[in-house]
Amino acid sequence: MAITLYSLGAAEEVTGSKHVLEVDGRSYLIDCGAFQGKRAEADRKNREFGIDTDRIESVVLTHGHFDHCGLLPLLPKRGYKGTIYTTPATRDIAILVMMDSARIQARDAEYLGKQAVKKGEQFSWQPLYTEQDAITATSQMVSVSYERPLWIGDGVQLEFYEAGHILGSAMAVIKIKKNGSERIIAYTGDLGRKGKPIIRDPATNLPAPDYLVLESTYGDRRHDSTEDAMKRLAEVIRRAVKTKGRILIPSFAIERTQELVYYFHMLADRGEIPEIPIYVDSPMATNATTIFQVHPECYDEETHEAFIKHHKNPFGFNALHFTTSVDESKALNDMDGPLVIISADGMCEAGRIQHHLIHSIGDPNTTILIVGYMAENTLGRRIRDKENEVKIHGEWFKRRAQVEAIDAFSAHADYQETIDWLKEIDTSRLKKIFLVHGEKDAQKVFSQHLADHGFTNTEIVRYGATYDLE
Repeated sequence: MAITLYSLGAAEEVTGSKHVLEVDGRSYLIDCGAFQGKRAEADRKNREFGIDTDRIESVVLTHGHFDHCGLLPLLPKRGYKGTIYTTPATRDIAILVMMDSARIQARDAEYLGKQAVKKGEQFSWQPLYTEQDAITATSQMVSVSYERPLWIGDGVQLEFYEAGHILGSAMAVIKIKKNGSERIIAYTGDLGRKGKPIIRDPATNLPAPDYLVLESTYGDRRHDSTEDAMKRLAEVIRRAVKTKGRILIPSFAIERTQELVYYFHMLADRGEIPEIPIYVDSPMATNATTIFQVHPECYDEETHEAFIKHHKNPFGFNALHFTTSVDESKALNDMDGPLVIISADGMCEAGRIQHHLIHSIGDPNTTILIVGYMAENTLGRRIRDKENEVKIHGEWFKRRAQVEAIDAFSAHADYQETIDWLKEIDTSRLKKIFLVHGEKDAQKVFSQHLADHGFTNTEIVRYGATYDLE
């Protein structure tokens, strides 16, 4: 029984999760995510798929974030006809994300083509995939509930466990049973945090793994407490009300937006913030909120009781407005403050948030509130780092807006939360931890934290390197 693993993405970097488990020559692809970063570099990496689709036996999707599912449409486009396994909620979210990505690429091609014509330049860029490719990938998805083991190949069994990251997120536990022996490899995907609103905590009842492929996004830092974050959020709101300013929140359309709405609702109920209009300016976030409402199997007890027992909607209140059309989105830029605009993309690399930034980044009464991870070389990272000038749509803009960052809203476990989770699961068989989905420096620090707590056999996965699992 020959078992190897290697990564074609999210190795010593955060985005583009794409990992391969090879069993006796057949490949199982775990996640198929898009790289995010500098436009040209990300485009190049996303086109270099890294594996021939005729070698893939099955595909496993841990959750519906773009950097985990964004390249799934390339599978059928390149000839893959097999199955993509995921949870029911992730299937619904991934459909939304893939279709949105296809539309954005089509619009980008049209916009950039027109810009090239104006400048007298040649333009040959084509989208990675179309809406039809996304639809075809969707037709190959099979939904599997949590803790329902399923054979996905010869002697290879898959079982999903709650990851606590976003709605439908899962850890993929793969059991390989051949020739009287068994190996268990667990992929955390993105590991969530205890006590997050709406969804359940990460599961601790998974079977004891021999090998663990572990995310390390926040391997070098701790999050603030949620209560401290709520106080800071309230302060930002009150300041905007006082100055009649606007707050721009670049937010992932899935999970983060719904959590923010939940927190705004809570602060308003407590009387800690005055009435302020809040606009969710993302069609995908609006649709994602609907998906949240049809997947009660993913709720934690508090949200389950709000919906099921008390018929309350934690995702809506009087000050909240959802925009749908482009005209409604443009109109927000002409509105007087105070107001809050929550808009995708979470790393500011695409979508309506870029247009709001163009309009408001030079206004000292604007606050850009960073509430999630910003990968290296993204516009969001440059804003978080408070660079004085940033490029958007090929033009330079002076940043006079204030920048605030609140890490406590992150959906990723920090290093201490991850270690606490490791201590709760059964590690009696654990031979090695493989670190993926983290920047190099963070992974080095995390390795030391793990060693300090008794997890001494760790390996930082390098792109393209192959690791034998005895």
